[in-house]
Amino acid sequence: MIAPSLPAAPVNVIDADGQPRMGRYAGHTGVIDWSTLAAPYARSSLWRRFHHKRWQYVALSTPQLLCGIAIVDVGWTNTAFAYVFDRQQGRQIAGFSQDGIPGLSAKVSDQPGGPSRFHCFGNRIDYQPPAAADQAGGGDGKYQLSLQCEQFELEAEFDASQTAPPLLAVGPIVHGSVHATQKSPGMPLTGEVRVGDQRYALEGGVASFDYSNGLLARNTEWRWASAHGLDIGFNLQAGYFGKQENVLWLDGQLHALGHVRFEYDLAAPLAPWHIYTDDGLLDLRFMPEGARRENKNMLIAATRYIQPIGSFSGWVKPEPNAAPRPVERLVGVTEEHFSRW
Repeated sequence: MIAPSLPAAPVNVIDADGQPRMGRYAGHTGVIDWSTLAAPYARSSLWRRFHHKRWQYVALSTPQLLCGIAIVDVGWTNTAFAYVFDRQQGRQIAGFSQDGIPGLSAKVSDQPGGPSRFHCFGNRIDYQPPAAADQAGGGDGKYQLSLQCEQFELEAEFDASQTAPPLLAVGPIVHGSVHATQKSPGMPLTGEVRVGDQRYALEGGVASFDYSNGLLARNTEWRWASAHGLDIGFNLQAGYFGKQENVLWLDGQLHALGHVRFEYDLAAPLAPWHIYTDDGLLDLRFMPEGARRENKNMLIAATRYIQPIGSFSGWVKPEPNAAPRPVERLVGVTEEHFSRW
């Protein structure tokens, strides 16, 4: 494994004095316990109950398919969704979205990237990471993901043993407290998706995950882009977390990026997008092939988002004086998201 360009991740995101270790790091961290925060970030247990948000998202991509799987625990309730998008047909061919039973249906680990599950009304998602020893460099480093629902089944395995380090980002939240996220690079993928009588092999594909855990504001919004190959990938976000999670993976190294700008027409989200950073290290065009969207209004809470699926082309650079590296039709997603939770 090539050494990262960001500092090594701390074992704990909160120091001995109760202060969060703000910044961007390379590598894994330990269990996150926001109850140990000190002023000015400390909040009451009741406040944390309603503002503590955790989610585990996994993307699986092949030349034919893109699958998105998410388990979300918002403190007072939980939800999950999964979909299979056929890139050749340009449409979603299977999926589900299910609100769970509070306190029972979902479990998102306090360990970034740790085991997570969603079991509710016949919909089952089980996500198992490598053991802690594997994340430290031993074992086979393989993640396991299985899913069963009415419309499709999925079994996948992805191997982190020879990949670049993941991102750990920790930062403050306006009208909230602190947020932490762990984003993976692209990982070699094997497995199978079954939709009715159709079977789709995942061999040769790429997997990535997005784990987030924070004390967020009641109203939270963001624009997001993520795409991964095995030698190149990126994560970009504009909104509640500033530039904290904007990074580039290139040839085994992890590089910080500046603030990102998303130029697109929300009234026509399947038109091309232009995405670039203010440090001159990334400039991409996104060509949507289709989208998944959801709009829920439950009076006390609401979610509205659209997630186009498509490909990115353009260039990236690890540093200002480096030659641009071409990006050609890298498969991934963008997202416009608002939550009142």
